[in-house]
Amino acid sequence: MSARIDHTVTSGTFSLDGETFDVDNNVWVLGDDHECVVIDAPHDDAAIAELVAGRKVLAVLLTHGHDDHIRATRELTERVGAPAWLHPDDRMLWDLVFPDLGPDAELADGQVIPVAGVEVQVLHTPGHSPGACCFHVPALGVVFSGDTLFRGGPGATGRSWSSFETIVDSIQRRLLSLPASTVVHTGHGESTTIADEAPHVQEWIARGH
Repeated sequence: MSARIDHTVTSGTFSLDGETFDVDNNVWVLGDDHECVVIDAPHDDAAIAELVAGRKVLAVLLTHGHDDHIRATRELTERVGAPAWLHPDDRMLWDLVFPDLGPDAELADGQVIPVAGVEVQVLHTPGHSPGACCFHVPALGVVFSGDTLFRGGPGATGRSWSSFETIVDSIQRRLLSLPASTVVHTGHGESTTIADEAPHVQEWIARGH
């Protein structure tokens, strides 16, 4: 199997509900020497294009619509000639960043996106945002979780259009049902595994975040 995962980190800001924070975002590129998909487009289109390294980009797959994950989308899609895909339930977040132009296509739960001889399965996992999605690649034993699941717990749910109860339900039903060995590549910070996170769900529920 020639499919591989490349990774870089870009830095910028996240703004919502009148507050702005400095953040570092993971960028993941899944593909082979010829074609790939990009997962999220944060902050710096040039850094992401460098990771692509001239390959044909089939799609820019957006885990959700928060501005730190989509800010460089338009520059990136123009640079690499690829469509941006976003779940329609996050359109209101997209419109805060790009009010005059919509995403190129809509992600849907159960959708399968082929790339480099493997399949990317779209899992709709609302909670951090209504349209949040994770991307499961069974052949590689990985899931790209965006801001739904991190090392140590669920993504933040203290802002507009988010719900702690919903994100816990999404994690329990859609992610913890994956094989325990599945590696979780997150939107921020270090990767983890389903096995490492599954035992702690009741702790998250007890603490409320």
